[in-house]
Order: sequence, then structure tokens, then C-alpha cells
Amino acid sequence: MNRAQAGDSAGSIRTVPQPPGGTPTVPRILLGAELRRLRKAAGISRATAGYTIRGSDSKISRMELGRLSFKPRDVADLLALYGVRDQSERDLLMALMEQANAQSWWHSYADVVPAWFEAYLGLEDAASLIRCYDTRLVPGLLQTEGYARAVIQMGNPNADRTAIERRVTLRMTRATLLDRPRPPKIWAVIDEAALRHPPAGPADKMHEQLEHLRELSRLPHVTIQVVPLGHSHTTVDPGSGPFTILRFPEAALPDIVYLEQLTSATYLDKADDLDAYTRVMDQLCLDALSAAETTGFLTELSSGS
Repeated sequence: MNRAQAGDSAGSIRTVPQPPGGTPTVPRILLGAELRRLRKAAGISRATAGYTIRGSDSKISRMELGRLSFKPRDVADLLALYGVRDQSERDLLMALMEQANAQSWWHSYADVVPAWFEAYLGLEDAASLIRCYDTRLVPGLLQTEGYARAVIQMGNPNADRTAIERRVTLRMTRATLLDRPRPPKIWAVIDEAALRHPPAGPADKMHEQLEHLRELSRLPHVTIQVVPLGHSHTTVDPGSGPFTILRFPEAALPDIVYLEQLTSATYLDKADDLDAYTRVMDQLCLDALSAAETTGFLTELSSGS
């Protein structure tokens, strides 16, 4: 089965076990993909489906991509429209909907989590492989508390102390996925400049961060590579920014590229986009210091910081 496709028959639909983090993202994407398959099999347009549930074609698109929660009435009406009459199949899909609508662990952080970032938290929590490239900062999952606080204060200069600490706690909670019994594989590629030009804050926080990276690099499920100054520009457009590629254990879920901007984010799952970003990431890994060389580099940099 292609990663970009959902099941080709009703027999492939099933409820899925929740990942250790308790995210509803996987069932939500699976249900959306199955609704898309059923709609196309019935020859019904997104506009018609949207009208049926008192919505729009864009709402159907977001539902099929797993980008919003599902209302029982909407799902029931769509199943009727698509001609799904078998009660066992309907029951299975409605059970998947209940999983998809379950509250995630970050629900209690709604006050500091923008809507465009909530989708990423679910994807990150469900991923089996996270490959990330950063040009300016240490990736969030690898940050120490002190470093994270400096970065968050820098990015939210008008936020009060409570909001800052809430964001720091959220980031540290995200990082606990590294300690799961079956953690995802993390492969981080970082520009050397990000390590030599730390965010504003006490110098000892950067030393602590470098030591933390060095310790993380020893974990079997974490690979860290540093791209020497100037080398990334031969691979990545200097005007482009960080990106993350996420892969999931469920074959029905496509890989997703995540691009974050200041006040929004873009999620890419089309084959051409995935191929392009994967090629860039592979080349960055070739241009970077090896994992072993990176550990030595971090040791040397830490001793001089």
C-alpha cells in the first residue's frame, strides 16, 4: 500500500491503538482518508458533500485531511450520502470518529497553542521518524529548559511571565517523547551558525544546551549532525528556512513536511513536495559532519563556550 493512500476496501478500515502520548491525530487522518475514498468512489464532489452537511467544499477538504474534529451528525450524513449502508462498517467508522475526537494531552495548553500549531503537535506525537533541519536554533525537541525560555522570551517579547512559563512547560512536555519505551527516531541536522550564535540569555545556558545535545547524541534513537558554516547554502536556498519531515507507523498516513512561519504553518503531503524536501534533507546529511564527528564538535564547542 502506498503511504499516500488510504485502505482500498472497507476491510482495511480499523480503529487504531493510541500512541503513548494519547494523540487523536492518527485516527483523525485515517477517518478523513476513508471519507475521501468513499466520496470519490461514489462520484460526489466536495461541494456537494459540503452542502449536505451545511458546510463548504473547503470544510470537506479539511475533514479529509484530518485537520479538524468531526461532528457525529456530519459523519452520519456523509456516510448516508456516500451510500454506506452496512451497519458494521458504519459502526467501525463512527468508533474511529470517537477516537479522532478524543482530547489530546495539549488541550490544557490551548491558551498558548495557536490553531495552526495544534496540528503539528498531533503529528509530532504520532510520528515514528522525525527528521528536522534548522538554520537558526536548536530544534524544539532537543532544547534545554533554559535555552527554550530564552528562545520563547525572544519570540514573545510582550508576553507576561505566566504565558512564557506555560510555553516553556509545553515545550519540555513535548520533549518527553524521547523518553518513551518506544520513542520515535529523531534525526536532527543543525547549521553550525545556530550553535555559534545563541539566542539572548546567560552564556551558561548555551553551554548547558551544548552539553545536552552531546548527551542526546549518545542515545540510540537520536542522530544529530552539524552542517559546517556555509555548506548548507550549496543545498538549501539561502532564503528558505527550517523544515521537518514526519513519518508515521501507519501505512495509510503519508509523510508530511512541516514548514513554520512567524504566525502560520504549511503542511505538505504531495509526492512532488515530499520528494523535493527528502532530497534536500539527504544531501544535507551528506554535507554535514557525521554523527561521530558532530559529537566531537559539540565537545570542542562546549569547552570553549
